[in-house]
Amino acid sequence: MGQQQLLLLILVLIIVGIASYLAIDLFSSASDASAEDALKADLSTIAASSQSYYYKPAMIGGGGSSFEGINFNKFSFSGTVQSAIPREAENENGSYTISDVAAGEFLVTAIAKGQELTTMAVRVCPDTFRVGTVGRDGTAPEPPACTP
Repeated sequence: MGQQQLLLLILVLIIVGIASYLAIDLFSSASDASAEDALKADLSTIAASSQSYYYKPAMIGGGGSSFEGINFNKFSFSGTVQSAIPREAENENGSYTISDVAAGEFLVTAIAKGQELTTMAVRVCPDTFRVGTVGRDGTAPEPPACTP
């Protein structure tokens, strides 16, 4: 009888160990997906707000059909803008950097907070925006350029 109880105990420990591993793996996957969704939502908001800036006349604080000079202080962003570098901002989801600014497009790179290897980039054009694939190695794959 003691041998059967020992085998049953070992079997239960194996089952509990496998269930714990699967639960941790499932939680990790859900956490990664949540971080990606949050970055996508923020990047979409940044793109929409900056397109509004693009079309607003320069006389009233807009870009006057240009993205030149854009930074996070030029449109509404729900986060903290770096005062010394207004092209960098962060919120509870991640940190964001505006780069490659031209008259008709610019790039925003995002790094997920707490998961610094999860990155994304979006190229903002006057009428659309293109989200790149998710980077898992700390670099954000660059989305394609805007076409005239």
